Amino acid sequence: MLQNSGATAAAAPDGLIKDTTTQSFVTDVIEESKRQPVLIDFWAPWCGPCKQLTPILEKVVRTAKGKVKLVKMNIDEHPAIPGQMGIQSIPAVIAFANGQPADGFMGALPESQVVAFIERLTKDRVGGEEEDLLKAADAALAQGDPTGAADLYAQLLAQDGTNVHALAGLARCYVETGAIEQAKQTLAMVPEAKAKEAPVAAARAALELAEQAKSLGPIADLEQKVAADPADHQARFDLAVALNGKGRRQEAANHLLEIAKRNRQWNDDGARKQLVQFFEAWGPADEATVEGRRRLSSILFA
Repeated sequence: MLQNSGATAAAAPDGLIKDTTTQSFVTDVIEESKRQPVLIDFWAPWCGPCKQLTPILEKVVRTAKGKVKLVKMNIDEHPAIPGQMGIQSIPAVIAFANGQPADGFMGALPESQVVAFIERLTKDRVGGEEEDLLKAADAALAQGDPTGAADLYAQLLAQDGTNVHALAGLARCYVETGAIEQAKQTLAMVPEAKAKEAPVAAARAALELAEQAKSLGPIADLEQKVAADPADHQARFDLAVALNGKGRRQEAANHLLEIAKRNRQWNDDGARKQLVQFFEAWGPADEATVEGRRRLSSILFA
């Protein structure tokens, strides 16, 4: 994807995005629009707002997967067409359909408005396939199929390597399968500006919990300690973390809730804090999270 409008791009490999000239305008825009809508993006190298808009146009057009194409024209090099069309300010985007101008807008719009513009033009949802794929991947992960989920997240990332939700989901899959280093490498690909988004925070919490669990030893030994001394809160705490590392969420929550019930102040409210990290890693809709929050509230506000 181009980083700004000033670069001269060859046609994209998928044919969805290309530059045009005065000579090729009829073929690239008029004739092509008889097959599917075509956006013509009038820009110039000195135009700051153009540099903001073009990457957004490219991303949304690629997401639309052939429902619409994008053709770009540098008005400094090719002034005749914009002059004939009365284009007086840029960026200017004109949509052609069936060989005729059908719609358009001036100025740099945010991505959501560009998506809405193309949806009106194509009378179809843009990005719906990606949303469906994300839902399917999330569902597979929640149902205990990290391998299947990873395949779906990988498909999404093949289309858009910057999809933060898919990166976070793939990291979760690595955590679930014990591939801790790959999980770290995947999370490192998330831009700093998006590090606090919910899917990323959940993946990071899951990674931290997995690393904690690795250092705790066999679950059976911890269970014996708790059985021998039910007031051994540290052993019970470690057992909760170890159980969570094996996917035994409800049992893990039970032990932390038991600590909170017996001694709320233990380890500077450590049981509650650990539960909150569990909830973040599991996600707000997980059954263990919903039940754990309900039971925790009954303890805290009894």
